Amino acid sequence: MSVPVTSDIPTSMDAQPTAADNERRKAMSIIINRYNDKLTTLPKEKGWLTENLRLYEGFWQESIRVISVLTLMASQDSFQAQPTDIYVATLQKAGTTWLKALAFAIVNRTRYKNSSLSSHPLQILNPHKCVPYIEMESLRTLPSYADGQSPRLFSTHIPYTSLPQSILDNECRVVYMCRNPKDVFVSLFHYANKLRDKSLAQMRFEEAFEMFSNGLIPGGPYWDHVKGYYKAAIERPSKILFLTYEDMQKDSVNNVKRLAEFMGYPFTEEEESKGVVQEIVALCSFENMREVNKHGILAEGVRNDVFFREGKTGDWTNHLTNEMSQILDQITKEKFDGLDISF
Repeated sequence: MSVPVTSDIPTSMDAQPTAADNERRKAMSIIINRYNDKLTTLPKEKGWLTENLRLYEGFWQESIRVISVLTLMASQDSFQAQPTDIYVATLQKAGTTWLKALAFAIVNRTRYKNSSLSSHPLQILNPHKCVPYIEMESLRTLPSYADGQSPRLFSTHIPYTSLPQSILDNECRVVYMCRNPKDVFVSLFHYANKLRDKSLAQMRFEEAFEMFSNGLIPGGPYWDHVKGYYKAAIERPSKILFLTYEDMQKDSVNNVKRLAEFMGYPFTEEEESKGVVQEIVALCSFENMREVNKHGILAEGVRNDVFFREGKTGDWTNHLTNEMSQILDQITKEKFDGLDISF
């Protein structure tokens, strides 16, 4: 499998644009022209990374960005899934980077087993460069994968009910990971202020909390995004695997084995006896990925290290007041009533 180059970040004028950056800009201009009339009819609220969020098919999306309502609509119109595809789906800041790394390492482990560890793509590249977003395929002159390549490994932030119809209809597999909403909120707040358009003022914590509580985040409401994939996993367990960030951290080895089995790449007894599972866990660990990504640019002035802040569960306790915690607990209890989702 090739190692495609992509990112899910907004553009910045801090660095000289590359040919790929210019290619994305031209493609985005075409998409804006194609969908702008529809965009202007959508309800809007204040955005996190850009000026506005837009409400589309019951979920809020950033208005103009490489991962936005525009590229979502373009994906629905043009993206064609294949039965052997594997998709990793998350809300932003719910473990996207980690899940991408794990999926890539599992699927490609035999390809790189005879290579030195230092030459493994995840020791050189940001995981976002290894697993492309389906939302960004509409921004490419050439697709991420050549005809006949299998499996194709993609990621997405799109809500389940808004996925391209070809993904919903065929036998491709989808892995979804969710995370405690309190940690998602704190991580998203810091992430957004790092990458927020420079023309916009920094978000205030209390303001961001109110927005999150009201469902106003990219891909939100948070609870509806999670419920969509959870219910689909109950109805179609052979197609959709539902994971939580907290379980993955608590028992990484067994959950990585579960992930590999679901994707169709189970570990052999010999691999397990040789410690291959533990090697993948270590390769994709937050500590290792943060070290690998201490330097370098992902795209147009956005540093690799912006995706690695804490990577732990329970960091929300350092940021939320007791009242804020209780508010999110109550909303989560009401929204997830009757569902076996816990953190």
